[in-house]
Amino acid sequence: MKAAAGERLALWGNVLVGLGLTALALWLGGLQAQAWTAPSDEPARLLAAGLLLLLYVAAVIAARPPRVTRTEAAATSPESALLVVHASQTGQAKQYADRTAAQLRGAGLDVRELPLAELSAEALASARRILFLVSTTGEGDAPDNAGAFLRRVMAAERPLPDLRYGLLALGDSDYDNFCAFGRRLDHWLQHQGAQPLFDRVEVDNGDPGALRHWQQLLRQCVAGTELADWETPAYAPWTLVERRLLNPGSAGGPCFHLALAPPAGVPLEWTAGDIAEIGPRRDAQDETPLPHREYSIASLPADGALHLLVRQVVREDGSLGLCSGWLTKHAAIGDSIDLRIRRNAGFHPPADGRPLLLVGNGTGLAGLRALLKARIAAGHHRNWLVFGERNAAVDAFHGGELEAWHAAGQLERLDRVWSRDGGACRYVQDRLRECAAGVRAWVEQGAAIYVCGSLEGMAPGVHAALIDALGEDTLERLTEEGRYRRDVY
Repeated sequence: MKAAAGERLALWGNVLVGLGLTALALWLGGLQAQAWTAPSDEPARLLAAGLLLLLYVAAVIAARPPRVTRTEAAATSPESALLVVHASQTGQAKQYADRTAAQLRGAGLDVRELPLAELSAEALASARRILFLVSTTGEGDAPDNAGAFLRRVMAAERPLPDLRYGLLALGDSDYDNFCAFGRRLDHWLQHQGAQPLFDRVEVDNGDPGALRHWQQLLRQCVAGTELADWETPAYAPWTLVERRLLNPGSAGGPCFHLALAPPAGVPLEWTAGDIAEIGPRRDAQDETPLPHREYSIASLPADGALHLLVRQVVREDGSLGLCSGWLTKHAAIGDSIDLRIRRNAGFHPPADGRPLLLVGNGTGLAGLRALLKARIAAGHHRNWLVFGERNAAVDAFHGGELEAWHAAGQLERLDRVWSRDGGACRYVQDRLRECAAGVRAWVEQGAAIYVCGSLEGMAPGVHAALIDALGEDTLERLTEEGRYRRDVY
């Protein structure tokens, strides 16, 4: 942005210099005409010729591009750019990389796009942010054109403590090793100390829902800038039938329980863990397509409505968030809400009755509530919830329901921690460390661990606490077995 401003300043400077030189040229032209009409006046002719020469030199200098300082050059160097790196067998990953790069450039970012084969170890080490879009071919193999990167770069340990990255993995679940190369690259990057911007997104055979999720996550790269959907989702007109404030007086901002009913004749169909995609509006009459938002569904179809748990976001200028403002204030009860359901198989509950440890904070309780409802409905009662919020007095979302399940033995363990009520145990990760022996015991009994809530703070803290309790190798094994799953945002 600074370079662009410098170019504009130089342009206006050249314009002003050009105007001044034009005026000078007119004056000199008059002087020269006088000199040439008086051939005997040699000094005047020499003066005119000298001034014309100076005019020519000044014009050349003014036309030169602005000098780029070393600092400005560094700001636009490949190391400072956001890299969009693709590895494609059939061209699909390249296509998605092109769209990703174009959208981020349109939002004002300095973006450099290149094939994975051209990403050297040196460029990887100096990069600060990279988005990888990679496909898997054959029986879990990397694309042919990624071979050089595997041999030159991934064959060795390369510490990457300063790298933040996102990863879109393309594959086909009809093959046993679904998205194997994307998963391998993800694990390698994390072992080198790189930090994910968000959890890996896996796309099964071009699944449009997963691609929309990728587009939603790209917003984290352009804070404060809206990114239009590549294609507007085919929403259905649901109806807002209930809105209830759950935490009056909370220091964390108002949080609402919402209920929505489907259009007449449309059945309620989803699985615990699935996502509601909402198309927001600025008001009930607004028809402008706006970027969608995603919310964990907090209910089951048997509840008779689709429930959401939405915190009202207030921007620095006092305006409300695009979608949270629409859902929590601007839309009236009875208004139509554009909604579609996105299948989120990676967060569906276990099919059997194995123990289930659920960890989350804030509005992450929505997804965990649906999972608990599904488990209880299936008669699986070995459930343990660790949930965190600010104050017990006002932030105990759906507290009565949770306590009733606990009292009935349907929720075997219930641990809630409050960050603003004092005490040593203030966050869910602190509680997990206190209960490390219990966590190990549940895992040894075959437990799965599901985490839902904020990506910043909570999710990394929980991940570190689980490594402390179980060891990195065990946690990686649980991930590979599908026993450690996250839905974080």
